Amino acid sequence: MATRGRPRSFDRTAALGRAMELFWERGYEGTSLSDLTAAMGIAPPSLYTAFGSKEALFREAVGFYNATHGAVPEQALEGGQTARESIEGLLRHNAVAYVTPGQPTGCLVLLAASTGAAENDEVRRFMARCRAEDIAAIRRRIDRGVTNGDVPPGADTAALAYFVAAVLHGMSAQARDGADRATLDAVVTCALAAWDATVSSCARRTAPEPAPGAR
Repeated sequence: MATRGRPRSFDRTAALGRAMELFWERGYEGTSLSDLTAAMGIAPPSLYTAFGSKEALFREAVGFYNATHGAVPEQALEGGQTARESIEGLLRHNAVAYVTPGQPTGCLVLLAASTGAAENDEVRRFMARCRAEDIAAIRRRIDRGVTNGDVPPGADTAALAYFVAAVLHGMSAQARDGADRATLDAVVTCALAAWDATVSSCARRTAPEPAPGAR
């Protein structure tokens, strides 16, 4: 039996990759349908047939970004022996990734749709949920550090996770503004010093009080 419809005349994965790079470079609102069809090498009807709409294409492009560029930092977060090693691995990786030649600077998830017009509010909320998932993953790793004993039990793991996310967000914005790897590495070093001071303070607060009369 003959297959209905005409076969697609383009590589869908390659086209999705080009759309991802365009959204990454210009943001959701800064990327027009004509920009997308030109970059993807397809006509508007093919875009709608393959992806449904600009918003649906954007959501799929974000998923493609997370599955490719986002896979390595996720591995870095899970790879350290301690929470601190994992956080350092995540930050150091992104200090390189955010300024890698041949690709847009910064992070698509952090930069592509943090603000937007009212008609695109659902896209903004979608991206906010993506960022919240990333913060939750960081917190889970820090919570595991509490369980394993390398983070004090009194540590505010939510605040620490938001702190790490804020450092990543700042690094991403600075990369877009022209910061180089050495600058971002220096930011990471400062962030780790703040981590050490915070965790040390937690350890002091949770240390048992000496027994009366103990020397």
